[in-house]
This record gives sequence, structure tokens and C-alpha cells, in this order.
Amino acid sequence: MFSKILIANRGEIAVRIIRACKEMGIATVAVYSQADSQALHVDLADESVCIGPAPAGESYLNENRIIAAAMATGAQAIHPGYGFLSENAHFARLCRQNSLVFIGPDAGLMDRLSDKTSMKREMQAAGITVIPGTQTLGSLEEALEAAAKMGYPVMLKASEGGGGRGIRLLHTPGELEAAYPVAEAEARAALGGGGLYLEKFIHPARHIEMQILADESGHVLCLGERDCSVQRHHQKLIEETPSPAVSCHQRKVLMEQVARAVAKIGYVGVGTLEFLMDSAGHLWFMEMNVRLQVEHGITEILTKVDVVKWQIRLAAGVNLLLRQQDIALHGCCMECRINALRPGRVGMLHVPGGPFVRFDSALVSGTEVTAFYDSLVGKLMVYASTREEVLRKMKAALCELIIEGVETNIAEQLELISDPKFQCGDYDCTFMDGR
Repeated sequence: MFSKILIANRGEIAVRIIRACKEMGIATVAVYSQADSQALHVDLADESVCIGPAPAGESYLNENRIIAAAMATGAQAIHPGYGFLSENAHFARLCRQNSLVFIGPDAGLMDRLSDKTSMKREMQAAGITVIPGTQTLGSLEEALEAAAKMGYPVMLKASEGGGGRGIRLLHTPGELEAAYPVAEAEARAALGGGGLYLEKFIHPARHIEMQILADESGHVLCLGERDCSVQRHHQKLIEETPSPAVSCHQRKVLMEQVARAVAKIGYVGVGTLEFLMDSAGHLWFMEMNVRLQVEHGITEILTKVDVVKWQIRLAAGVNLLLRQQDIALHGCCMECRINALRPGRVGMLHVPGGPFVRFDSALVSGTEVTAFYDSLVGKLMVYASTREEVLRKMKAALCELIIEGVETNIAEQLELISDPKFQCGDYDCTFMDGR
């Protein structure tokens, strides 16, 4: 096991990883930008290193400075969290070249799975039903021909995309002609590659994802599904597990299929397979995220499995001790993402408490929320034995949460969970349309 880990991230996920390391007896190194010099993760870590100015490109995305910080402090491994460098095969390879363990998949596997069209081919070969779509496109003309055969509407996506970036819904050839060069330039600038592909638009649909852990011996553990259908511009707002739309039989079948597929591709570590569920209840594979998900906490609460600790153990070569029959999926857990609507300084902060209420955040009184980074400032999670009770508990927790000095979406989250369609579980990815 590692004795010291550098956390190449910031905010609530850096705090979450530091806490896991402390419980495992592992020393931690925080890296921070000049804008984050007073951040909570800096105070909680055993050591800290400033890696540059506020812009992420000069700090949290600066691979060489992060590697140098790890080597200077004697860290043995680097945990990238999510976002930033978490799905960067080049960075994973750079870690290996400097005798550092990247806490995530092997760089070669990341290369194989980074192209979403290649990933879909591998999953299809492993027995998973995938959304109809193209390979990486070579030109606009090829895209127009493929869309005509597939039938509009279609989704235009970046082959190396993630987090909802670069996705466009297109209804006509004219829209595709206008969107293609813009999407190509955007993908090249934001993601490092200009590859695009088309995918059949499944509508209406629910967004269902399956959390997995996999060790070097080929054992795969499925921790159930999460429903992430409440989204705005492909950014998730509310997640719950289990999904009210997935039956016990569907869950059992999906978990078996996912375990076989993940073992077949030789995956090791923490991962999430994402699906769309159509109106007939059929599940179609979209993509696999080869990192820790923002919403991992509700799976931890439901299953009593610490995903972050196991991610660290798996990177250290430890085999899973749990078996599928050890995983119980009883009750319901829900998460509301708390986002800052504009920058500000936190004044009074009151976090709700009580049994089975968890708030993952890096906020303290005086924290400066800047415009340099993601707007997520906290994740409010609650658990109860029934979904009805979870909804009441979440409403009470949202009403109790106070973050003065920073305008947030707490009021909107209260409105969303009070909506009759959400209350009865009859919602899909169109839920936020028009809001």
C-alpha cells in the first residue's frame, strides 16, 4: 500500500480523497493554485505545494508541475479525482515514466477507451447493446451521408468528449452543416482532438449509469445503478440510486452483462458505464467513464462500500475482498448538486445534519468562490428506507442548508424535488426542458 499520495485536484473531491487517505493511514500532498491558497484541501493535507496561477491551464492542468511536486515531496502515487487530468492517458504515462502510480486505469487501456466509438465497438463485442452510431467521422460529407441513412434527429459528439461537452442535437442537414466545423474546432481546443461522431438520438430517454470496481485478477463488482436524468445542458443536477425506472429483473441482468463486459476488456479500477433507457425500457450503452464520478457518494451510502478507498487499493494491486452476493441494494439514496450561480465569498455556513445526511464540500466561512473553476460547491446526499422518505428528508435538508454570501441553486433544487413528475419518479432527460 502507498505511504504518501498527491491529490492532483481541488475543491470537494480533493477533500474527499484526503479524508479517505487519512482513514487509511496514508500521508497526503495537496497541490493548489494561487487562487486556492486558503482552500480547505490545502489545510487538511499533510503537505501542500503551489503549482501556479489561478487559470487551470497554468496549475491543475500543468502536468510537469504536478509531477515535480510529487517527486519533490516523495509521493508514490497521484490521485487525479475527476475532471482535470483524470482521463488523460498522456499524464498517466508520464506518471509511470517517473515511477509514480496513476490512481486510475492503465494508460494503454485509456488510449483504447478514450475514443468513444472504439469503446462502443469493444462493448458491443462483449455483449452490450450499444446506441446506433458512426465511427469517428472523416469529413462533413461523410457526416451528412451517415445522418441521412440513420435518420434525423441525430447527436453530434466529440470522440474524446466527456462531462456533456461538445454535444449537439441536430434535426436537419442544414443544422449539421452549420454545427460540424464549430464542433470540430471546439473539440480540438477543449479536448485536444477534433474527432467527431454521430449517434442516433433516443428520445425520450432516461440516463442510467452502472458503478463498477474491477481488480487485476479479473473480478468485477457491480454496485448498482444511478439515475442521472435530471440535467441541464447535459450537466447533472440530481442523481438517485436505485433508479425508480429499473426493475429488479432488469438490474440483475444489467449487472451480469456489465460484469462480463468489463472483465472481457481487461479493465482494472473504478469505472462507470452509462446507458440511455428508451420509453420501452430498453437500455442502450453510451460510454464508459474511466474515473471517479461526481455522484459516487450515493452509491457508497447505499452499498456501504467506500469507492474512493477501493480505488486506491485497486491501484496498489489489492484484489477485491467483496463478492457480488455481499452487495445489498436496500433503500434509496439521493444527491442534489449545489452550484454557485456567481462568484462570492462565503459568510455564514450552516450544514444540515441528522441520520443519513451527508454534505461533501470544501466550503468554510470565508471561502472565496471564484469564476476560475467548476461551479459545484457541494453535494447534498440523503438516505432512507423508501423513496418517499428520501424526498421528505432531502426537502428538509435543503431547507436547512445555508450558504450566505454566494448565490446558489438551493431554491431551484427545492422546486425540482417538489415537482409532481419527480415526486412520482416519472421523469426523463426532458425534465428540465423550458426551465
